[in-house]
Amino acid sequence: MKSRWMEELTDSRIRSLQIMANRLRRHSLRETTAAKSGHPSSCFSCAEIVSCLFFHFLRYDPQNPKSLQNDRFVLSKGHAAPILWAALAEAGAYSIDQLLTLRKIDSELEGHPTPRSPFVDVGTGSLGQGLSNAVGMALAARLNGVDNHVYVLMGDGETAEGSVWEAAALASHYGLGHLTAIVDVNRLGQSDPTMYQHELSVYVNRFEAFGWQTVAVDGHDIEQVAAALSAAVDDDSAPTAIIARTVKGKGVSFMEDADGWHGKPVTDPAQVQQALGELGPDEPTPVELTLRRPEKPASSAPVSDGAVPSAPEYRIGQQVATREAYGTALVKLGAVNKRVVALDGDCKNSTYSLAFKKKYPERFTECYIAEQNMVGTAAGLASMGQIAFASTFACFLTRAYDFIRMAGISQVNLKLCGSHAGVSIGEDGPSQMGLEDLAMMRAVVGSTVLYPSDAVSTERLVALAAGTPGVVYLRTSRPKTPVIYSHDEDFAVGGSKILRRSSQDRVTVLAAGVTLHEALQAADELSKQGIQVRVIDVYSIKPIDGETLTQAALDTGKIITVEDHYLEGGLGEAARAAVDVSTPCQWTHLAVRSLARSGPSRELLDRFGLSARRIAEAIRKMA
Repeated sequence: MKSRWMEELTDSRIRSLQIMANRLRRHSLRETTAAKSGHPSSCFSCAEIVSCLFFHFLRYDPQNPKSLQNDRFVLSKGHAAPILWAALAEAGAYSIDQLLTLRKIDSELEGHPTPRSPFVDVGTGSLGQGLSNAVGMALAARLNGVDNHVYVLMGDGETAEGSVWEAAALASHYGLGHLTAIVDVNRLGQSDPTMYQHELSVYVNRFEAFGWQTVAVDGHDIEQVAAALSAAVDDDSAPTAIIARTVKGKGVSFMEDADGWHGKPVTDPAQVQQALGELGPDEPTPVELTLRRPEKPASSAPVSDGAVPSAPEYRIGQQVATREAYGTALVKLGAVNKRVVALDGDCKNSTYSLAFKKKYPERFTECYIAEQNMVGTAAGLASMGQIAFASTFACFLTRAYDFIRMAGISQVNLKLCGSHAGVSIGEDGPSQMGLEDLAMMRAVVGSTVLYPSDAVSTERLVALAAGTPGVVYLRTSRPKTPVIYSHDEDFAVGGSKILRRSSQDRVTVLAAGVTLHEALQAADELSKQGIQVRVIDVYSIKPIDGETLTQAALDTGKIITVEDHYLEGGLGEAARAAVDVSTPCQWTHLAVRSLARSGPSRELLDRFGLSARRIAEAIRKMA
């Protein structure tokens, strides 16, 4: 029995879809020629796939691109952006003339897709990430009870990335049957043939080994592509991988299956005319090819009613690790905001996201030890309107940095919590110590970096993170630290707290997290000796409270920064950059300046100059 998709695939419609494929090729050629840059050969190989998918299967309302009812399409091989813009133009999202603005500085039709276009959910182009994003979108659809399908078009070269197989494993594990990956196996990479060239069986066997349904097709045969897509949509028992054999540069003789054309436009006028001639007559858009609309009306992600989490419930002096308070904060946030979801990389009993899983298991995704995919999946969830909190040890986020960077480009509401920061974690040693994370997260475009020092500030900053657009990083610590703030203390992104101050202050100490408590102890001991010290909790590392820090520099003329982080890129550099350059000030930076090592937490803090004793020594030298 034929599916409705195949019943509608008449000979006339097949011809129309082939006309559309050639139109997409012609558009891609003209776009890249006008831009004098781009990847026409990579567009040509997937033209039949894009034509068939967009104009026979995709349910999408271009008037409501953010509707959750829409099917989702992720162009993981983002360098083929010209064919995406061409398909959207043929669907009415853009004018055909607008295609010639490709790659211009004031155009949203960028060289690789970004959400500057309202029709793009996540930025792509750093290869090997689109499948992870699509997994997150598929999880979001399930969570929101939406009956849509998620498609991702990948290149064969990017399957060399391990993150692809992390995503494939997770999609199968969670039975994401409404997810379809299409691999455009065009044989040629950027500088060489791909690892397996046109050996489709390798891709088939690998996806099948990961629990996917697979089918190999001729990617230039409309009927074969349609049959594969039809099977994928109709059978939602498991995710489907369509392995499509294609030819790079298809349709243009001097470009077909030829090395040396990756990322090169056709600029010679004679070659342009030859290519247009070989692509066939410029037939008009077939009238019968219009985007299908979703069967249900447009809908958007649920919106919070503005409720705020209940107040922290700690007493001053109580010993609580900020990582533990993070779990408590997530549960409270989840109670008042159904958009909040949590993910973890098999560290949930250490990051304390386990508390959220116990309370809201349907909103928790265990991603196992695959941090790249965890961040990519969280970005996909966030692109669908969820507020995604992903947590693991701070050091393990370093391996996911490219995904974090792309989440910044995608401008999604991704929240990351890195626990076990610094040498203060103790005996586990340097491989487990997050000592580079502040530098890493500060460098992400549009990011916010928050560093709580006690349980109260943790709860408050988690709530702030949920309401702060873009990528937000929360740094939590392993050791228990005393509660220093009352339950009604307010915090703000870009703020700080002056915890010790007098008119006789001789030095200002800036700290956050574990070292804040060391600084407070040092200041209190020195106060008894007649040396007054100003202590500021710089809980917002980015944006940082430059006004308060500049005033402290003016008042005391001497600043010491103390951070359980390597010297480069951390609190010290952030603070120094924030203080007005015209302000005369003497600086000392206490940070981890050499390779960390195993040992008891207290001994490590002292060895690396971060203990109260060592901070007091530095203050005496400056005072």
